[in-house]
Amino acid sequence: MITIAGGTGNLGSALIPRLLAHGLKVRVITRDPSHVSSRMPSGVEVVVADVREPEALRVAIAGTSTLISAITGFGGPDAAGAATIDRDGNYNLFEAAKANGVGHVILLSVAQAAADHPIQLFRMKFAAEQELRASGLAWTIIRPTAYMETWVGIVGGPLVETGKTRIFGAGNNPINFVSATDVAELVQLAATEPDLRGQIIAVGGPANLTLNELAACFQATTGWSGETSHAPRPMMRVMSVLLRPVKPVLAAQMQASVIMDTRDMSFDGLAARRQFPSVASTSLQAMIARDYVRS
Repeated sequence: MITIAGGTGNLGSALIPRLLAHGLKVRVITRDPSHVSSRMPSGVEVVVADVREPEALRVAIAGTSTLISAITGFGGPDAAGAATIDRDGNYNLFEAAKANGVGHVILLSVAQAAADHPIQLFRMKFAAEQELRASGLAWTIIRPTAYMETWVGIVGGPLVETGKTRIFGAGNNPINFVSATDVAELVQLAATEPDLRGQIIAVGGPANLTLNELAACFQATTGWSGETSHAPRPMMRVMSVLLRPVKPVLAAQMQASVIMDTRDMSFDGLAARRQFPSVASTSLQAMIARDYVRS
């Protein structure tokens, strides 16, 4: 049994069919059953449990051979925060895995994860990595760059819905974006190839692009046009401080946007492509055409 915690998002929707195609049984743990898409393939077991509740996790993971953690508390309207989910939630998952004798844990981390990274999410992912490596469990850690699907939704989605979109910051800083479908291919390999255990694998997309270039690519590929505005960086810095006491998750997101607008977020994916030539390297244009252009 392959159990996926956080399997209702972009990664899970791409990963689950691949695992089923390999004849594997799949279970998805979700905190909110309303997050389960009607397109969830038949035969997938769905278990309701919260990663903040250790006892419930021990029951949810029973009978699992491989656990895949794709949880995050960083984004979304009901985000609980990176410390609560990406660090502590993963700690709880690892303890539940040990209690159930799980043979292998695959952790979805993030590229540039480090103890001293200025973005809280990256620090919390790194803490989870360290906890997993010290746990005694067999492990694989995968560090993807920013998901194309997520950021195209953030920037392009409002253009479709309202004809307007806002980019946080100047939008001129190159960022590497990777398709969740490509990451799903790599996760499937990690789940089925024992040789990948004990490895930290970084994976990125084929190009480093700015958010302004992402917006332009979306409009050129889909034909949707609209108004693009920018949230000034100084305002974002002030809001990240003012919001901290009342909305700490939103404050962390605002701070992360400032850092992504100023810090080197590029990535050279050549090494990963050489190591895993069977894994696709989907371009931004191809991803947008696939998900937003109707033939």
